[in-house]
Amino acid sequence: MSKPFKSLILIPARMASTRLPGKPLADIAGKPMIVHVAERAVASGLGRVVVATDSTEIKEAVEAHGLEAVMTRGDHESGSDRIYEALQLIDPNKEFDAVINVQGDLPTIDPALIKTALQPLIEGPADIATLGVEISDIQEKTNPNVVKIVGSPLAESNKLRALYFTRATAPYGDGPLYHHIGLYAYRREALEKFVALGQSVLEIREKLEQLRALEAGMRIDVEVVQSFPLGVDTPEDLEKARQVLSR
Repeated sequence: MSKPFKSLILIPARMASTRLPGKPLADIAGKPMIVHVAERAVASGLGRVVVATDSTEIKEAVEAHGLEAVMTRGDHESGSDRIYEALQLIDPNKEFDAVINVQGDLPTIDPALIKTALQPLIEGPADIATLGVEISDIQEKTNPNVVKIVGSPLAESNKLRALYFTRATAPYGDGPLYHHIGLYAYRREALEKFVALGQSVLEIREKLEQLRALEAGMRIDVEVVQSFPLGVDTPEDLEKARQVLSR
């Protein structure tokens, strides 16, 4: 690359969680969960961090801790749609080259993981970059809630070129299986293309948004990392996060 990417981290957050109502504002060690996520994104050192939300409560909580938030519409079907609206509001002059989408329910995420997600865009031709970790738990290999990456290893690197994502146990045969970490870095033009596409056949069937990009011929590269961040989806997950961040 002739110059490093100027990157923007966007964190979509909404209150409409069915398993854990009010999840973004759940208290963890004296701060709302969404604040922990935003602070860790700031600690990655990649640049500007903005929470994109449809909730005035979330916006006020984020700003009360000296962080930035922007209001977006309430009718978005996905986090990708929400961050694209936020990008248009924040950066109408298109100054940012890359956008990193960090989920708002990862309060213990290592800032280094966020930084790592950008590497495939800096180092190669990918349209979209994401993360994966080798599965070590036997039960995860057959768990449909664990999304697997089917990918082709790229020479002399810790990267895969993603060929498919699935809830099934794949690929068949001997060799590692990889658990997908749902954190994405997009080239700006790739995000614009992605949100303009309609839902694809395999995306609907597998309930996996990233398949829309692959079906449209976009390239997704995966950086393989060593740890999986704790995602908070249930009261039990929330308690785990409280234990980690209270130490």
